[in-house]
Amino acid sequence: MTLEQIKEILPNLDNVEFQLEDGTFVPEHFHVTEVGQITKNFIDCGGTLRTEKVVNFQLWNADDFEHRLKPNKLLHIIQLSESKLGIENSEIEVEYQAETIGKYDLEFNGKHFVLKNKHTACLAEDACGISNQKPKVKLSEIQSSCCTPNSGCC
Repeated sequence: MTLEQIKEILPNLDNVEFQLEDGTFVPEHFHVTEVGQITKNFIDCGGTLRTEKVVNFQLWNADDFEHRLKPNKLLHIIQLSESKLGIENSEIEVEYQAETIGKYDLEFNGKHFVLKNKHTACLAEDACGISNQKPKVKLSEIQSSCCTPNSGCC
């Protein structure tokens, strides 16, 4: 989800709710403690220089049970960060702490924002020699190993 997409969704909501992929909800008394843009410059294992930009939201589970973040307040925080920090329209990455700080992609299921688990991947698969596909082998063509009944290897 991009920053522009969340800005289109927020005015149509009564509440801002975040849900993890496993169905667990972020406690309703969470705070958005940061909105910013993160630029990551790096080199992949194939030697290619890369740059990534994401808009970062940090959710914090406070013990403040009296306040709830409303959609118009979050929209105001986003607009303030755009004007003060010059944030561009990019994909949103959410930081949220469960056992440790996790980074999540963001989707909307029509009612709640869903924190989608992120996964690592090789960006230079052609250079590192690791194939994504396992070779297909017919079991009937496999030579029997030394471990046959009564062979003494087991």
